[in-house]
Amino acid sequence: MSSPVPSAPPKDYPRWARDVRKDKLPTRMGEHLGEVEEFFDHYALSVEKWRRRNEGYHRAISSLCSFYIPASARVLEIGSGTGDLLAATQPLRGLGIDISPEMVRLATSKHPDLEFRCMAAEFLDCGGEKFDYIILSDLVGFLYDIRLVFERLRSACHAQTRIIIHWYSLLWQPILALAERTGMKYPLPILNWTTKEDLANLLYLADFEVLRSRPHILLPKHVPLLTRFVNRFLTPLPLIRQFALTNWVVARPMRLTENRPVPTVSVICPCRNEAGNIQQIVERLPNIGSHTELIFVEGHSKDNTLDECRRVAANTPEKDIKVLVQEGRGKGDAVRLGFAKATGDILMILDADISVAPEDLVDFYDALVSGKGDFINGCRLVYSMDSRAMRFLNLWGNKFFALLLSKLMGQPVKDSLCGTKVLWRKAYLDIAAGRTYFGALDPFGDFDLLFGAAKLNMKIIDIPVRYRERTYGSTNINRFADGSLLMRMCNKAAAKLFFIG
Repeated sequence: MSSPVPSAPPKDYPRWARDVRKDKLPTRMGEHLGEVEEFFDHYALSVEKWRRRNEGYHRAISSLCSFYIPASARVLEIGSGTGDLLAATQPLRGLGIDISPEMVRLATSKHPDLEFRCMAAEFLDCGGEKFDYIILSDLVGFLYDIRLVFERLRSACHAQTRIIIHWYSLLWQPILALAERTGMKYPLPILNWTTKEDLANLLYLADFEVLRSRPHILLPKHVPLLTRFVNRFLTPLPLIRQFALTNWVVARPMRLTENRPVPTVSVICPCRNEAGNIQQIVERLPNIGSHTELIFVEGHSKDNTLDECRRVAANTPEKDIKVLVQEGRGKGDAVRLGFAKATGDILMILDADISVAPEDLVDFYDALVSGKGDFINGCRLVYSMDSRAMRFLNLWGNKFFALLLSKLMGQPVKDSLCGTKVLWRKAYLDIAAGRTYFGALDPFGDFDLLFGAAKLNMKIIDIPVRYRERTYGSTNINRFADGSLLMRMCNKAAAKLFFIG
């Protein structure tokens, strides 16, 4: 569907743009690409003026891209225009691709520290170079063959690449046409008014999986104080979000395998007052990957847990067992210490109460190595559990917080408090590098990891486990004090992951 004809298009407006706006749509890709190149060469002559006129919109787009893309990543932008958006992501390596030679010349002069190449998206070829993030900003409306472009993107992807796409909502077509007629916006010949479902389907056909889909920007014009409030706090709300200007999708490639040796594994086992379980953990922990390292992190126990860890490690020299002692407090501190000292390619958390069987870690390993997910989270709420394994209020509190956090993070998590979590070491280092974004509030360690994974657009998947009653010691959870802290964590997630813009 094309946009309505503006009452007064610019003088010497390219013929192709006039034709599209009169529903004379292109029939051959070659002719289409040549005419698109001509159009954007023409637009390049005045693009800076129009960007200044709509500075609020472009500032909002840059802010959102900076949220989805961490600084110092390897970033490719298709349809890079003036290069301003690519520069705003502060890439370690930035490459911009644009069909217009004039746009490429403009971008190169503005951002000499970045690289820009003249190339049609339909013929994308980066010479085998791989990128961490690929941006398609306001581009899909101009593409002759969206699926072909998505298929070409795979050549620039590694298994952890994320595709960031945003485009105009069809509901805004009359408003944008009015803005063009009144000279508030440059008249653009948009070919494709796609829905979220359209994009998800086209991505799937090209072997991409949508991780997150959200609307953003309700008020594109800058109005002091009002714009930021509306775009950040009102746009995400139910019903209101249906009227947002832009749709955003984050996707990841499927079935991209990486040739790597069989990974090594580090199992971190925080333990406090768990002396009666230590021997069992060592005996039951299976060999996982090419090598399994077991790290006990003892947390100021009142029983002889530390002595038992040291005794078992000394009596089992055939296994790689390390014993650490916390200086700080809380499970989160213990996990961070264990991860810092671990040597494995894959990091696992196993609670010392053995309520989740050590043997189940093999399933977590398989899910991660096969690429089904980037962050594997245990879920105790699928199978029936021992009658005394989880108290009634804990069970329903767990269900409530998991549902709430799933909405806030943008990915479904059925059990946010299961202690068993597995991820690649590199992924953890990325999470740790961005930890200051959320601040130090999480003594459990569960949300520190979950929030970080969600912020970095990692694929989070649940592995169902059978939850068993502990056979030694008592729980360290205080349901009411910890419940209050969990609500504060939800507030943190709302502020940092949900209300953005």
